Amino acid sequence: MFERYTEKARRVIFFARYEASQFGSPYIETEHLLLGLLREDKALTNRFLRSHGDVEGIRRQIEEHTVVREKVPTSVDLPLSNEGKRVLAYSAEEAEALSHKHIGTEHLLLGLLREEKCFAAELLHERGVRLAMVREELRRTPAGAETRRASAGEAPLAEFALDMIQQELPPVIGREAEIQRLIQVLGRSTKANAVLVGERGVGRRSIVSALAQRISDGQASDFLAHKNIVELDILTLAGARRTAAPDFARNAVAELTSSPDTIYFVPELHSLLLAPLEKSWLSVPELLKTALLERKVQCVSTATPEESRRVSEKHPWLPRCFTEIRIASPTKEEALQILSATKQRFEKHHSVSYSDEAIRFAIIYSNLYAKDRALPDKALDLLDEAGAYLRSQTSALPGEVIDIREDSTLPQTHG
Repeated sequence: MFERYTEKARRVIFFARYEASQFGSPYIETEHLLLGLLREDKALTNRFLRSHGDVEGIRRQIEEHTVVREKVPTSVDLPLSNEGKRVLAYSAEEAEALSHKHIGTEHLLLGLLREEKCFAAELLHERGVRLAMVREELRRTPAGAETRRASAGEAPLAEFALDMIQQELPPVIGREAEIQRLIQVLGRSTKANAVLVGERGVGRRSIVSALAQRISDGQASDFLAHKNIVELDILTLAGARRTAAPDFARNAVAELTSSPDTIYFVPELHSLLLAPLEKSWLSVPELLKTALLERKVQCVSTATPEESRRVSEKHPWLPRCFTEIRIASPTKEEALQILSATKQRFEKHHSVSYSDEAIRFAIIYSNLYAKDRALPDKALDLLDEAGAYLRSQTSALPGEVIDIREDSTLPQTHG
């Protein structure tokens, strides 16, 4: 449904869903779309609203107008209201009228104004924002620059980025101290970028996932509540410049710095900085360096202790931007808790069940034979392998056993 939407327009929809859930609304209403628009594209909305007070006044009026109910959990799907659906349809029509292939935030604003009797349009009308005026202004000025860049293939991040807050993420067990430390670093005024330093497999990515989950559930600190966490495949992005337009890397970094409410998770940043740089890669690290030093972008990265040491020696500017957070391997007891809590994911996939003894031996044997990785990942890999092995042997079981397994709602095979 949202294939034609620019990244910023998609984030408006995401923020609208977040606002609806916070109010306990069963639908995404037009006022939630307006709040999402105000949050995501301040440059656009500030052009048409007289002051910052108008923006605050809109939120206050919506809060006074709304009967607040219990928050809606992220697992519950929230549909658009009929008015909201019409707003999106009008937005598509406005994009067509302007000969834009993509639907941007400016088209969403026009769509809200076209749904004249909705609450969002009433709020805008009260502040002197009219459909004809906005249309004329958008035609005369480069307000649609982002949409035109997307239409021209000059908005390069979409295929290299993954919105972590909108993903279904596995639960994270433990790591409360590390998560709190990450939140603290992201709230700093200087060196507000974090690098999670630990051996491969200790669960560095899971800590970032846990933060994304808290933001999604509305349980993050106030200064993070409106943030988005996007994972960026920077190695592929850097390599893509071989066949891209001359300004590809510059446009990519410009897009990064245009989203102050986005925190970018760049797990391979240190790997890229240590790699022998090919000519086609040169501008991406240099441009990102400038953006980081000027505090125009906020990142979380990961590194092994050796990578962290070598990058600091090779690129002395990096420690001026990043704060290190050391991530230790869990103890065997902590790993046992993690495996016990996450085994259900493998049980569902492989149609097996894992005994407590199997989990203990997964930790013991992975420690014995997988010396190049750390807990808990190497033990989780062993559980996955064991489940895959048993699943592959299903055809060798007697027909009566297979029939029983297929008829049962519970997993019957034990790892």
